[in-house]
Amino acid sequence: MKKDYKRNTGIAILMVCLFVVGFVAGRVFQANKSSILGSSSESTVDFSLYWDVWDLMKSKYVDSSKGEDQEMVYGSIKGMVNSYGDAATVFLDPEETTTFNETSEGKYFEGIGAELGYNNGQVIVVSPLEGSPAKAAGIRSGDIILAVDDKEVTSDQTVYDIVALIRGKADSQVKLKVLHKGASESVEIAITRSEITVPSMSVEYVGKNKEIALFNVNRFTDATYSQWKENWNTNVNAIVKSGVKKMILDLRGNPGGFFDAAIYAADDFVDEGKVLAQQQDSKGDIEKFKSTKGGKLVNMEVIVLVDGGSASASEILSGALQQSERATILGEKTYGKGTAQSVIDLTGGASLHVTILKWLLPDGGWLNKDNPITPDIEVVKTNEDFLKGVDPQLDKAISELSK
Repeated sequence: MKKDYKRNTGIAILMVCLFVVGFVAGRVFQANKSSILGSSSESTVDFSLYWDVWDLMKSKYVDSSKGEDQEMVYGSIKGMVNSYGDAATVFLDPEETTTFNETSEGKYFEGIGAELGYNNGQVIVVSPLEGSPAKAAGIRSGDIILAVDDKEVTSDQTVYDIVALIRGKADSQVKLKVLHKGASESVEIAITRSEITVPSMSVEYVGKNKEIALFNVNRFTDATYSQWKENWNTNVNAIVKSGVKKMILDLRGNPGGFFDAAIYAADDFVDEGKVLAQQQDSKGDIEKFKSTKGGKLVNMEVIVLVDGGSASASEILSGALQQSERATILGEKTYGKGTAQSVIDLTGGASLHVTILKWLLPDGGWLNKDNPITPDIEVVKTNEDFLKGVDPQLDKAISELSK
């Protein structure tokens, strides 16, 4: 059964705190395993080498307890999908699928509370979650993970592999060897896992007279898109009812979620008829998404906070507000993730996340590593700031809105 979330980020950035289909019939091709048809009826793929290696591993490998058929199937499919070289196109086995779904929905899980992603082929921490064991222990956005419990991270390991090594029961401990952003020497950090629940958003009030709404949006997903919209509306209504005229929209460390959620949020800030974002399919066809109404926040003075952990749907929203001149973007360059995935449920509880769309900004530029959201006001949060427990980005935003 296929779940075609064409407007869903399906982001490759996953929460560390928790954590190809042709083969699901086992050896159904055994009777004619020398060749099978590829995806096109005009091409034939010779599978004899694959089956030769399968048989050799089963008969020759020194440890007979290894090499369970189902695990070999999953490993084979992962290798096939990974050969496309797209970090966002992945095969998840049943356990990984369950973890991914629970994390996307913000359900309770046990772990360290950090989000992982890729950068130049390395597994990095996109952002530690607020109040998480990871953040308390000193894990920072941009940290490169070099080892987990003294096991060096290798180039052939995916984010999911590292998640599997890091996740574990509450009150147990994991040791990470990381290289902080801008540092020359690595450090080892021991972290005690805990139970974690991640809210999608929250509001507080800052400034001298609490005249500024600080709207923290941690992700653009909940159990359903409808639930996310309901949570958004509840928080927006509370802000409007408070009577404040200024807002800081904090999207730092937000890994994304539903594309539609980003469009829905942008529509609350922008007058009718503005292009908010675009999508381009494999044929090159482009669909434009425009604002449809004058939202509840069209008269709100807004600063959006972003950093290297702001990805996907959070970049769509930031780009929409920046290019429609509805907000000032403050902080650091974003992650640069502008693709959408279709999530396909497979036999046995596994799933395939496959990239099907490119996301374009209102001006038509493709959102990617070479074209992220660039702040109007650049303010870097340094290692020293982290150690001192200060937040120059938030302070600057409050200062700008207090003028």
